[in-house]
Amino acid sequence: MVEDVAGGSLEALLEKDPVAAERPLSVLADWLAAMAAVRSPSLGKVAFVDAGGRSAGTCERVMLGRALAQLQEIAGRDRRAASARGRLEETLHSLAEPIKPRVAWALVHGELGPDHVLLDRRGEPALIDIEGAKYFDIETEHVWTRMRFGGHYAKLSRGGLDEDRLRFYQLCMHLDLVAGPLRIAGTSHPEREWFRSLAERHLQHALQLPTQRPRRRRRL
Repeated sequence: MVEDVAGGSLEALLEKDPVAAERPLSVLADWLAAMAAVRSPSLGKVAFVDAGGRSAGTCERVMLGRALAQLQEIAGRDRRAASARGRLEETLHSLAEPIKPRVAWALVHGELGPDHVLLDRRGEPALIDIEGAKYFDIETEHVWTRMRFGGHYAKLSRGGLDEDRLRFYQLCMHLDLVAGPLRIAGTSHPEREWFRSLAERHLQHALQLPTQRPRRRRRL
């Protein structure tokens, strides 16, 4: 099925006419609430889980392993990250330690930003790039949308989120937005300087996070 969604992106509308963008933002908030109500006893990509696939482990275990691997990669590309690697590793473990495992996960888009919402000719929103939709911790979605929507995130926020998860996933997201862009910046990509600046911004965020008090490490 193919649909011509010709009204531009929500990102462009937010820049051009924030008042007109309030309605599609409200619709998007309703969709996020509806998606959060869809639960699965297994985490992973929707196609995998709905076909009967089952993943071992939990979201925090997946995210911790990914963040540690990304930190190792970043440390090999930036001397500041190399110097701070031990502290950041300890912070990742300390933030992950108090998280209580879940037995069910919510449906999330996975990379929802205002550029992933198109508008039709009537101004109605449509989600795109949904191939990454998965059953995962809802806090990952909200950490990401909070960064991507900036001051407009208030329209999409919701109560009841796990603060421990939000803190942990925030650092994970910063590291993700350093590793990927640095990788691209090391190629001949025509926008490599933009990616380099993106990586720099998120590296600064990661380095400025307060050191977590060391705790007894729990294996994840």
